[in-house]
Amino acid sequence: MPDWQELVRQRLTGLALEENESAQIVEELGDHLEDQYQSLLQGGVSEKAAIECVLERIGDWRELKCKIESCRKKERPMNSRVSRFWLPAFLTILLAMSFLMIVEALGFEPWVSSAWGGPQGTIPVAVVYLPWLTTLPFVGALGAYLSGRAGARRWQIFSSVIFPTVPYLAFFVIGLPVALLLGSGIAHNIIPSAFLVGFGAWVLLPAIALLAGGLPVHYFSRRALT
Repeated sequence: MPDWQELVRQRLTGLALEENESAQIVEELGDHLEDQYQSLLQGGVSEKAAIECVLERIGDWRELKCKIESCRKKERPMNSRVSRFWLPAFLTILLAMSFLMIVEALGFEPWVSSAWGGPQGTIPVAVVYLPWLTTLPFVGALGAYLSGRAGARRWQIFSSVIFPTVPYLAFFVIGLPVALLLGSGIAHNIIPSAFLVGFGAWVLLPAIALLAGGLPVHYFSRRALT
């Protein structure tokens, strides 16, 4: 009975992949050929004919080698983007929103920031939970750790750390200008001071809190590697 893994290893010699990737491919492809071989034998095919049939199904080994290398090279950028940015980013926003919901459920009193609205008096423009802000440094630290451990660049690390502020940033940068252009009822109560107070309460303060945890982790991680 042929050793299919050894046969695959010989035919794919010089595969332009890392050692662990090459070993994984050899093992998986060898097992696949072994299954085909055993299936043919159980179907009444002779051993020699079964070997020839399995090898015919492979076709050109050089072409197979090129396909494997090409597929692996396409997978790497996607996998690296996920591990370096998307996974830490979505984890930070999930934790940040979860902590906010917990703080609200526990009944903590929020700090209500206001802006002066002229004849209409003060306008409440932001509700900030200070206990929530105290949790954000830990969220930012976790995001920086995961992103940095995956070998992310500096901009990817900082982007994943402050990712929880993106929905609020989008609201102030896109939502409010659109409301002003459409002339909605909400837009009539929006004044520059209200915009600045809300932007500071929902974007700047959370971003500072997240970076307060993320920056030290990034700094000490780099020191540990040097």
